[in-house]
Amino acid sequence: MFTIMGSDGKEYGPVSAEQTRAWLAGGRANLDTKAKAAGSDEWRRLGDFPEFSGTGSLPPPPVAAGAIDPKVFAADLIARAAPLRIGGCLERGWNLLKSDFWSIVGTTFVLCVVAGVAGAIPILGLLASLLLTGVFYGGLYFFYLKKIRGQTAEISDAFSGFSLALGPLVIASLLVSLLTIVGFVCLILPGIYLAISYLFAYLLVIDRKLEFWAAMEVSRRVITAQWWRVFGLAVLGGIIAVLGVLGLVIGFFVTLPIFIGALVYAYEDLCNPPPRA
Repeated sequence: MFTIMGSDGKEYGPVSAEQTRAWLAGGRANLDTKAKAAGSDEWRRLGDFPEFSGTGSLPPPPVAAGAIDPKVFAADLIARAAPLRIGGCLERGWNLLKSDFWSIVGTTFVLCVVAGVAGAIPILGLLASLLLTGVFYGGLYFFYLKKIRGQTAEISDAFSGFSLALGPLVIASLLVSLLTIVGFVCLILPGIYLAISYLFAYLLVIDRKLEFWAAMEVSRRVITAQWWRVFGLAVLGGIIAVLGVLGLVIGFFVTLPIFIGALVYAYEDLCNPPPRA
């Protein structure tokens, strides 16, 4: 059993080694996190304990097998997820960027340029935006997710939406775009609600292999349970990203990764929470 010192200075536990590994996998702790074993008053790095010293590449969550009931699936995640810490997500996003600066900035830049060029094609640009937004950004989020989990991530992973889940991501992209547009046309507020609620849909498709509608519904239900927190993260992250534009534009490709990293950490916290003790 282990007691963990959180980034907020509070102690959590005692919890089992299995629970601690789940926190490592979910990004809630890392090998530098302070911890003490049951019966000891000595605080040490998690990486100094033999139970975790071999924790390098952290395993992804299990893939959903076959068709799922989005309501049941989401209810389980909601019951296990802790309140989202906006500041913690942004801090981890910044630390992730610092850990592999040029790889993350370079990959983000290339993906955004390719997506921007596709969207700028006359006539076809609108169609590309409707159909390929989820493919492009689902792949980019997946690249960040692999970085967060300590797995090897290459620039090709940012385009993996085309190879891993092209069909579901295209349909999800189309539906998310159309439903959000309809929401804005109707009363604006429904559009804002849906734009935030579907933020995890593309990741659920490419990471958990959910079908497009199941991914959209799980995302909507999970985020709705903490909608204002996710909304606050989106607003603050968006402000940080926009500040990069003021920094001679190129700064956008430094601040945008902080926002994306924070968003993907939020996905890990809410869609891959630790198992029940």
